[in-house]
Amino acid sequence: MEPLADVAMLPGEERVIDKEIIYICPFNAAVKGKVFITNYRLYFKNTDSDTPITLDVPLGVISRVEKMGGASSRGENSYGLEITCKDMRNLRFALKQEGHSRRDIFDILFKYAFPLSHGMQLFAFLSQEKYEENGWNVYEPMDEYRRQGVPNSEWRVTFINKSYELCDTYPTVLVVPYKATEEDLKRVATFRSRCRIPVLSWFHKDNHAVITRCSQPLVGMSGKRNKDDERYLDLIREANGTTKLTIYDARPNVNAVANKATGGGYEGDDAYQNAELVFLDIHNIHVMRESLKKLKDIVYPNVEESHWLSSLESTHWLEHIKLVLSGAIQVADKVSSGSSVVVHCSDGWDRTAQLTSLAMLMLDSYYRSFRGFQVLLEKEWISFGHKFASRIGHGDKNHADQDRSPIFLQFIDCVWQMTKQFPTAFEFNERLLVVILDHLYSCRFGTFLYNCESVRDSNNVRGKTVSLWSFVNSDTSLYINPFYTPESSRVLYPVASMRHLELWVTYYIRWNPRIQHQQQSPVEQRYKELLAMRDQYLKKLEELKLSDSTPSSTHLTNSSTPNAATPNQHITHLQTPF
Repeated sequence: MEPLADVAMLPGEERVIDKEIIYICPFNAAVKGKVFITNYRLYFKNTDSDTPITLDVPLGVISRVEKMGGASSRGENSYGLEITCKDMRNLRFALKQEGHSRRDIFDILFKYAFPLSHGMQLFAFLSQEKYEENGWNVYEPMDEYRRQGVPNSEWRVTFINKSYELCDTYPTVLVVPYKATEEDLKRVATFRSRCRIPVLSWFHKDNHAVITRCSQPLVGMSGKRNKDDERYLDLIREANGTTKLTIYDARPNVNAVANKATGGGYEGDDAYQNAELVFLDIHNIHVMRESLKKLKDIVYPNVEESHWLSSLESTHWLEHIKLVLSGAIQVADKVSSGSSVVVHCSDGWDRTAQLTSLAMLMLDSYYRSFRGFQVLLEKEWISFGHKFASRIGHGDKNHADQDRSPIFLQFIDCVWQMTKQFPTAFEFNERLLVVILDHLYSCRFGTFLYNCESVRDSNNVRGKTVSLWSFVNSDTSLYINPFYTPESSRVLYPVASMRHLELWVTYYIRWNPRIQHQQQSPVEQRYKELLAMRDQYLKKLEELKLSDSTPSSTHLTNSSTPNAATPNQHITHLQTPF
């Protein structure tokens, strides 16, 4: 049987090589089968038992490919390949020790898993997939700002960055204080790291408080000041009459002080007298990378039951989740109470994006809807320049790059924690979050490619690749939460305490067969069945209404026959089960 007979190849996907191989499965020992590599995926299917064992791994998920053992290695299955993945699993394959049997597969895998390192294109540019909806139209900046209530007498839209001249990592459409001139913006840009000036992320329609985001000020060791920057922050404060502007610096205090040595720093009390500075103690990208490595060590391939809680605690992963959530709660609470805020970290594209997007998710129920969540990701993460290419390393063989970090994964984990605490508040379910993370790595879609909008534009990502949202929106039923209850004005405040946070087992430990075989929640399953029944009854009701509106049924209804059923009687009967 052909190894890919039960998997549909994507339009644009091409076979490159297939080979007899042994998969050293950590759950079922060694399994003989055939591995099949295309320009998009690695697919394995066993051939030696009735129980099917398959692997379907997009090549973008691969972080590292290494040769295992050598020509003189002794011991069964000691010669082969070891593959490290970005999605919490590792794969090991063994081959026969004869005539460089692994050379061809190693070379091909290395080439197609890291196309950018070999002068080749990412698969997203080769894909020929077609969908009814163009997902690139999900987010239109002007439509989103209008929905929020801007421009208005306090905030205006500027196109000063239309050619990415002010800031090459910001989007082209920016919202700034109404009283700030274009010259003001240029002068402020000289005093902010990477020219990432404070701009509006979210506007509170009722109290006119705002969330603004930026990068650190370039204070340096000498404690430089910039009157334009100080005045600009005052304009943000004055826009809605906030007494004291709150500046949330995501970093630990000691890190912010250390950044002065490299020309950065923070807003000092003497210079920014109408502002209050709060450090949120969230650690940097390197700490988060090491934390996830430790988490992977304890969840794959096996979970050590006896010391599980102490092992989990030693990774500090949930502690970091707690600090990010706790920071976002502080931002949301301050804005909800009518005070405007500025949020930044060092460059304003990692921790800043986590804090602004989570606070917006808490404050604005629109972002908790299926479409609104897509808009939130496009706006706060993609358009505002989270460095996806650097943090994920799409198509790049340099697995030890110090820029790699699971910042976006951490954000999605925080969203999952919120969905657990508020099961009826989100229109989307856990499956959507997992699909987003899977395609963060897969390189099948253009959505998460490159570091910022200017680079995406120069590579014509919108014209040459398919958006993830085209795929997701082609079958929304898979991702809808049946318990969703829209509540337009509700602000969500999750509990960010270690007692209430839990490890996202169905993501981090999903490769373990014991987790894979867990069934869907019986309550959710039953609820879906009831919803399906309701839809059937409503359909029947519509049919009966239509039949009752025809001339013959009108005659029957108006007749004096005592047993003739009226439409209302039909409705009563149909609604009985509910």
